[in-house]
This record gives sequence, structure tokens and C-alpha cells, in this order.
Amino acid sequence: MEISKLLHSGSESLRNNKIDTHQLDSELILSSILKKQRENLLINLDKKVTKKVVNNFNKHIKRRMAKEPIAYILENKEFWSKNFFVNKNTLIPRPETELLSENIIKMFKNKRIFLLDIGTGTGCIILSVLSELQKSTGIGIDISKKAIEVAKINLHRMNLAERVKFYGKSLEQVNGYKFDLIISNPPYIKKSDLKNLTEDVRKFEPKIALDGGNDGLDVIRKITYKSRTILKKLGTLALEIGFGQHLKVSHILKKQGFRETALIKDYRQNVRCIFARLEN
Repeated sequence: MEISKLLHSGSESLRNNKIDTHQLDSELILSSILKKQRENLLINLDKKVTKKVVNNFNKHIKRRMAKEPIAYILENKEFWSKNFFVNKNTLIPRPETELLSENIIKMFKNKRIFLLDIGTGTGCIILSVLSELQKSTGIGIDISKKAIEVAKINLHRMNLAERVKFYGKSLEQVNGYKFDLIISNPPYIKKSDLKNLTEDVRKFEPKIALDGGNDGLDVIRKITYKSRTILKKLGTLALEIGFGQHLKVSHILKKQGFRETALIKDYRQNVRCIFARLEN
């Protein structure tokens, strides 16, 4: 079958299942199977592909028709201009989280720091940050052992094994360290709101990485409380938060002796990241 016909059939199947990105997804799936750039496909539309490729393509399209995220199908997601391995054991890295990484890099450029990434998932935050902060080192933790396996794959892809260590452990198990910086993109969705998430997120992304308890702030409270004992004096806590949570999170931070030093807004001007310094 010709590439053009195969792409068209995939795109039509996805469009009929109300996938808005039907054309793009069809192209991404085929380029991944053929291990070629999308642009290469588009200038070779008359080329034929084997039956094996067609069958593989159709299997991937069926998964996408069921609303499985394209990142899980391709086991790949770009973040900070790097390709991260992802699977259903981790959240898919999102553009908002790049804002967190970007501002950490700006803040600590040319400094030598020791940092902790809580709930590291794919490792996208700590690996992106430390790829830029070349004098610095850090630890990433996650209670999901399977997420840590994913993070370790990305660690070796990025050649950062000498400066980053990943551990499958809970925050309560982190003792005997003092960090300059603690980062987290924690679960912050209210338990009652999980059912309202889009189908691709609700059905496929790990609940443990989404569920922030009754008010969405359970994990943020734990992180803030624990950070008091493992941050250096005047150390920084950097959190990604949910829509509309800024004032409540500010109150939690203040109560634990932190002072807000920066608020980062997303592309819609909502506060999505908070930086705070441990004052006492």
C-alpha cells in the first residue's frame, strides 16, 4: 500500500472517532513505525510499504481510536527539546511543567546545587534541569517502582548517571540529606474531579500521579511539611500547582515558615508554579 493511502485511512478512522489531531497522529504513528521523520513521509507519499508495516500501523491506530494517548502508543514524548521514554506507569510530560524547569534553570544558572525531585515520574524535570545546570547533582524519588524504571531509562539516554540517582521510595523515607532545592509536580487534582478529566487522561494515566485527595492539596501539604527538615536554611521549594490553588497553597507555605519568592503563570495567565524560600 502507498504511504498516502495508508495515512489517509488512518486519519479517517481517527476522525470518525472524534480525534481532533487525526491527521497529525496518523503521520506520527507511521513515521515512528518506519523510523523516519514526518517530513520524509510527506515527500515520499507515493512509496509503498510492506504488509507488516500496514498491520502494525492499523494496530496502533486502533489503540488511538480507543483514546489512548499518542505518547503511550509511541512510548515517546518531547520535553525540553529532548525525547523522553514514557509508558502507562508515568504521567505524560506537559508544557506547563516546562515552565517549572525553565524558571529553575534561570534561577540557578552557574550555581552548584543539590536538589530533590519528588514524584519524579519519567524524570523529565530533574533530567532537563541538570542537563543545563552542569555543576549540580540531584536525587529523584517516586513511590512507584515502575515509574523509577522509566526514569532510569531516561537517565541513561541523557548520560546523567554520574550526577543523578533515582530511588523508589516515599518522601517519608528521605532522611539524612540537606537540599538546596526541592522540586515537585505533585498530584493536585481533587478526588471528586477525577471523573471529569478527559477520557485519554482518565482512562490511561496513572491515578496515583493525579489524585491529590479531597481538596487536591494532600500531597502538597506533606511535601511542604517534610521540606522543613530536609531543605537547607534559605533553601527553595518549587511546586507546580493546579488551576485556582494559588491562595490555598500560599497559606500552607506561610504556615510552615516559607516565603513566596516567585509566581509563574501559564500561557493563560493562571498561576501554575510557586517558588518559596524556607525562612525559619
